Amino acid sequence: MPVTNGELNRESWKIFQIMAEFVDGFDRLARIKPSVSVFGSARTKPDHPYYKLAEEVSLNLSNAGFSVVSGGGPGIMEASNRGAFAGKSPSVGLNIELPHEQSGNEFQDIALTFRHFFSRKVMFVKYASAYVVLPGGFGTLDELAEILTLVQTGKTRRIPIILVGSEFWKGLVSWFQDTLVTAGTISAEDMNLFKIMDDPQEVVDAIFKHYEGRGFEPSAEEMERILQL
Repeated sequence: MPVTNGELNRESWKIFQIMAEFVDGFDRLARIKPSVSVFGSARTKPDHPYYKLAEEVSLNLSNAGFSVVSGGGPGIMEASNRGAFAGKSPSVGLNIELPHEQSGNEFQDIALTFRHFFSRKVMFVKYASAYVVLPGGFGTLDELAEILTLVQTGKTRRIPIILVGSEFWKGLVSWFQDTLVTAGTISAEDMNLFKIMDDPQEVVDAIFKHYEGRGFEPSAEEMERILQL
């Protein structure tokens, strides 16, 4: 079936929309460094221990000098923004337009709204000095798999990837080890791409230890990789 001019025009406008989101994102986020991207479930209620954990982790990160970047929505995203908002560094929300789920939380010093997951995902990675991943669902697993793949394949620089909540993550990590490593679909060394922690201050300390003696700015080689994203 031939493609109509109307269909081509719609696809062309999508390209321009994505370009506009990139330009706005680059302009608004270039000055938030160093930053940490924090992920977790939109369904976590404020009285849940994971909400409190996310809030404390983000407060500690903010007071340590890191801008905290979340998806801008409810649940652990809100807890992350809330903790950062109470701290010394910017609280950033990368909101997404969805038909039935997300509305932005009120704890954002900088708020961007995206129509396209693709451009939003790039913003999570591009300026991140670390990824902190709290308990979540498919979206959280998607972001975790994304950064693990980018680091594993050398498409971005090696950054700390920290899973917070050992009880929640232990089943997945055991499956990585017992199934993926055993089957040869990942290497044993790939298990070192991430760390598992429970203590909020330990998360901050691990990030500083990773960059000890080299600073947060990417090297020339790492910058070349980032520019390829």
